[in-house]
Formats: sequence, C-alpha cells, structure tokens
Amino acid sequence: MAKLTVLGSINVDHLMQVAAAPKAGQTLTAKNYQVVAGGKGANQAVAAAKLGAEVAMIGCIGSDAIGTQMKAEFTQVGIDTSGITAVAGEATGLAMIYVEDSGENRIGIWPGANGALSEEVLVHHRDQVTATDLLLMQLETPIETLVTAAALAKQAGTTVVLNPAPAQALPKALLQNVDIITPNETEAEQLTGVTINNMDDADRAAKALHDQFGIELVLITLGKRGVWLSNQGQGKQISGFSVNAVDTTAAGDTFNGGFVTALLEGKSLSDAVRFGQAAAALSVTRLGAQSSIPTRAETLVMMES
Repeated sequence: MAKLTVLGSINVDHLMQVAAAPKAGQTLTAKNYQVVAGGKGANQAVAAAKLGAEVAMIGCIGSDAIGTQMKAEFTQVGIDTSGITAVAGEATGLAMIYVEDSGENRIGIWPGANGALSEEVLVHHRDQVTATDLLLMQLETPIETLVTAAALAKQAGTTVVLNPAPAQALPKALLQNVDIITPNETEAEQLTGVTINNMDDADRAAKALHDQFGIELVLITLGKRGVWLSNQGQGKQISGFSVNAVDTTAAGDTFNGGFVTALLEGKSLSDAVRFGQAAAALSVTRLGAQSSIPTRAETLVMMES
C-alpha cells in the first residue's frame, strides 16, 4: 500500500504566455501556448512521486483521449493509478491559464469529470484511504467526498493533510478531522477572517485554526516571505528561496508534494518545509504545472545552494 494517497483533481491545462491578462473586450496574441497536465490533486501527486514518495492517486478522468494519456503519464512517474476512475460520457477537467510576464497567473477551471469524484466512488477505494500513512487533499473536487474521506482516514489513524485551495468556506465536519493544513494568505483569511499583512497576523490566523478546529499543525505559505509554521500554537517564520519567477502555476502544489514527501521520510518539520520550498522555488523558474516540477536530485542541489 502506498505511503501517500492523494485524493483530488485531474485537469488538462491550456496555458498561454501573455504580457498581461486581457481586459474586458480585449483580444491579444499570446507569446506561447502549451497543453500540459495539471489539476491540484494530480500536480501534488506528481510532485511527491518525482521528489521520492510512494504515491497512489484517487481521482476521476473523462472518457477521452487526454484523460487516458494523462493516466499513462502518471504511471510513468511511478504513481499507483488503480484509484483513477474513467467517467463514461464526461470530459476530463480543464483549466485555461494566462501566465503574465510577471510570472503571475489567472486561471479559469471547468471541473468536468472531477465533479464525479463522489462518495460512491470513494467507497471503492476505502482501503487506500484507511491503509495509507498520509492522505493529501485539496478543494477542486466535491467537498462532501472530502468530508467522508477525512473521517475515514482519521478513524484509521491516517494523517490528514488539507491544502484548502482554491479558497472557499469549509464545513467544520471536514476541518475537525484535519491534522495539517497548508493555506496561503488568501485561503487562511477565508477560513479565519484574519487579513495577513505581517507575521503577527499569520500567527493570529494560525492560532484561530488551532483553536476553532483543533488542527495540530498549520503552515501558511506567504510567497516570497516564506512560510509561517505553527505547531500546536508555537509559531515561527521559515524564509524562502530567492529566484526569478517565470510562472507561478503549481508552486503551491509542488510545495505540498515536497513537504509531505519529506515528512513521510521522517524529516523535521523545518527541514520538510525547506524541502518543499526548494522544490517550489525551482518550479516557478519553469513554465507549466506538472512540466515545471523538479526532480529530487535537482531539489537537493537547490537546498545545498
């Protein structure tokens, strides 16, 4: 049984490089166009696999050629794909991404087959959730399925990690079964009402997540300012790496994949965060989602530098 199970979305990304995202009524010509594999769940699974973890994926693809191709590519990077379901009559999820010269991106998503990752589908993969060491989830699939998966994992003693992205309100029934949560500033504010402008704000938001939901470990990702790590209310800032960003797509996913990989290897919390940060820093120097994720060897070199 895989030590890490990722439950989440699988998308095909249509990515365009532009000077700046188009305004209302504006048509512009892109500098570059690519079709690449994406989806937060798949990105995090691929990141963990490339960075050294033993990974299984639970998700849904459409009954189309691109979904079949992506599933085959997951197998090539070492992911157990037995939990990926092809949904008859449905298209694989899709994202349209504008990448600006600044490296920032704007994304629109069509869920497609991701919307079919129901509790009924989850039941078929119950053993994968309960026998794995760590369950990693995001928010691009139905919330009720995440609630059920988190409860099953918690009962079985599986560590539950939630990357609450994209930002949205979440039920206590989900959050009360989460052991580790990894929001960015926007997502932390959505969950706590605390606007994060500095480290004191990050500390207040983290403590709100500890106090309101009993979440033991909070990692708030702060972009260039690094990560605020709060373990049972004891917080500290871990500075990030300085790089020239080309495309920030999947940076957070790469961080999550790297962090849980190092955690499963028994690394300290600080070292696990640094490993995730190094992988994420490398990813933003490259274009695309899964295509930008570095190897373990590249990440270790980045950490040494």
